[in-house]
Amino acid sequence: MNEKELLEKRIKELNRRAFERGYNTFSDFLNMNEQSIASGLYLPYKSFGGYENAERCVLGFGDNLEDDDFPICCIKIEPVQQKFADKLSHRDFLGSLMNLGINRNLLGDIVINDNCGYLFCLDGISDYICSNISKVKHTSVKCSKVNSKTDLIIKEPEEEEIIVSSLRADAVISSIYKLSRNDAASLFSQESVFINSKAINKASAALKEGDVVSIRHKGRFIFLGELRKTKKDRIVVEVKIYR
Repeated sequence: MNEKELLEKRIKELNRRAFERGYNTFSDFLNMNEQSIASGLYLPYKSFGGYENAERCVLGFGDNLEDDDFPICCIKIEPVQQKFADKLSHRDFLGSLMNLGINRNLLGDIVINDNCGYLFCLDGISDYICSNISKVKHTSVKCSKVNSKTDLIIKEPEEEEIIVSSLRADAVISSIYKLSRNDAASLFSQESVFINSKAINKASAALKEGDVVSIRHKGRFIFLGELRKTKKDRIVVEVKIYR
């Protein structure tokens, strides 16, 4: 049984237990590709990663699930002395966590704010992380559990108007990330483009208002729709881009 089949089996089992036994069940954190596989099973679930539009998410199965029901904790990892700290990146924080031997599927997104890392993880691993992370790169750090709703400011995406030749996904991606159409199209064949958490392999897919587009190693944006046509019959669209 390959990894895809194992994941499908696990998701079906979580759904069955929630339905038959009447309690909520939850997956580990899933990456975008795994979420795409889950969406292809057409089972009822709610996904949440600790904050709105998180890339890595936990799937919840059960009735009337709210965000607070998910077994997700937010840990603030901050330098003990900020003025002497290295400039810390997502890779630095993730590297320190991987050095503890923690499985990646227990960890969600890491949001960087003011040289601090806000880590979303499963509740069950949170105490271990807080007790064992003392250094990131060459910087001594301290950990504390925080309320992400009040203690973390998520940078809002920037609204922009761009000009495209069509509403095809490859055309919009090409314009936003300054890529050639061939380079943009190759992202689809590499299975690097996700629309609403579902892997898309057709560069010709048309974007619709409200679509959330994630491109592996590139970024993410929300397509807001067509605004108007130019004199040369090109299309002006509005997007929100996560920088």
